[in-house]
Amino acid sequence: MPKVDNAIILAAGTGSRFVPLTLEKPKGLVRVHGIPMIERQIEQLKECGISEIIIVTGFLKEKFDYLAAKYHVTFVHNPAYARRNNLSSLYYARDYLKNSYILSSDNWMSENIFHEYEERSWYSCVYNTGVTKEWCVTVDAEDRLQSVVVGGHDSWVMYGPVFFTEDFSRAFSPKIAEYYCKNGTENYMWENVFIDEIKNPLFTLYINRQNAQTVFEFESVDELRTFDSSWNGAAESRHLALLCDLFSVHDYEITALHRVKEGMTNRSFSFCVHNTPYIFRVPGEGSNTLINRVQEKSCYDAVQQLGIMDKIVYFDTVRGEKISFYYEDAHNTCADNPQDVQDSCALLRTLHHSGICVAHTFDIGAEIARYISLCIERNVINSVQYISMNERLKPLVTTLQQMNINNALCHIDCNPDNFIRLKDGTLRLIDWEYAGMCDPLIDCAMYAIYSAYDEAAALSFLNVYLQRDACAAEKMRLFGCMCLGGFLWALWTEYKKSFGIEFGNYGSRMYRYTNTIIEDFEHNKGVFA
Repeated sequence: MPKVDNAIILAAGTGSRFVPLTLEKPKGLVRVHGIPMIERQIEQLKECGISEIIIVTGFLKEKFDYLAAKYHVTFVHNPAYARRNNLSSLYYARDYLKNSYILSSDNWMSENIFHEYEERSWYSCVYNTGVTKEWCVTVDAEDRLQSVVVGGHDSWVMYGPVFFTEDFSRAFSPKIAEYYCKNGTENYMWENVFIDEIKNPLFTLYINRQNAQTVFEFESVDELRTFDSSWNGAAESRHLALLCDLFSVHDYEITALHRVKEGMTNRSFSFCVHNTPYIFRVPGEGSNTLINRVQEKSCYDAVQQLGIMDKIVYFDTVRGEKISFYYEDAHNTCADNPQDVQDSCALLRTLHHSGICVAHTFDIGAEIARYISLCIERNVINSVQYISMNERLKPLVTTLQQMNINNALCHIDCNPDNFIRLKDGTLRLIDWEYAGMCDPLIDCAMYAIYSAYDEAAALSFLNVYLQRDACAAEKMRLFGCMCLGGFLWALWTEYKKSFGIEFGNYGSRMYRYTNTIIEDFEHNKGVFA
């Protein structure tokens, strides 16, 4: 019977379903019955004589540093944690695979299920009565896993720690590397590799049946509260402590905590206090460098009277955190829906014609120069390419400035996703972070490039906004702003990448607008003829 060589604890993920705690710390460091989940696992492993413990980190990796001195653990960093699933964590730790336990940092074992020696490779499973969305398994007469399907009922499900023998590890490690390098495996968990190869006799895992009261994985704060009645959310989370103070409630009165689909600039979570829903915006990495929060708040204060935006409950101009009422049963508008386009244009006209002014201007030429400097500071762009493009854009900036357009308060970030259709049919425009005084046609331009409109669709949108056909000067303003806006958001994407955040082809798509339109401008083609 082989002696266990080590344990690999996967702790790189963001724990997005466990907001707001995981906005401040990795999920494995959340305390249950007074001890962080990962520490409980480490202590259980050490009780069985397992001293070599490898922790694969990613999100907020520095938060784990204290474990090195306390438990003499080894760290392996997963640089792909933000864009790939846990296959990437096992890929970066594959050289440590021997007779190894594989654990998730956010599991909680009420009893110690580890041993100094293990006979064969296994996956911990618990029996689930009723319908489940977990990974359900079937086994043969010798308890070897034969199939795994997502979802089922009255079944044993994969849940908790795993053990690989050295023979299993020797065969499986190259397969991990093979799958990691395949296209289309970004969302793969390492278990997906096993499932794909389950018929290979080299990859035999046995079921290790556990009591449902032994192995736990908490999917939400509410689940944790049910398990640990002594748990103090305000002590665990600055965000929960703020909500307790703001609403004068105990943390258990803050319920229905859920991650909201993350925007490109921020992370958000919804919650309820006394059955009233709210949404809490937390700035993403680097956002507070890009955005002046005092100016943002001045826009909210100015526009509130129009009734076209979300209702603000709390705004912190230092941290950039914002709490507002959450519109349940609302949905984003669609750039291909004629009614949504009509109503979005009407809302923009209300804003632009309101006469409301703020003290700051959104100068897109100056913003482009600032973004270039920020990107160069973080060494994330080809400075020659971007500085050269900026030089090419300067005549266009000058041309637009010489048109002497009367500025209006503009939203700037006119993504169709920021137009929210409420259940009563009315529209709201959210996320005013970039708002300021500018040429009102910049909002039409931003809507067009966010919507991936071609020239004809962009002009059609402009005509709907104007409620007439656009003149030559208006077309020039539209396409000029699309060109500059595309460059600004391409730079924005590069800057956010420096914080490990990926947006696929978004940046290159934006840059194509710039490259195509500036060519037309320089050669006096299209709308510039």
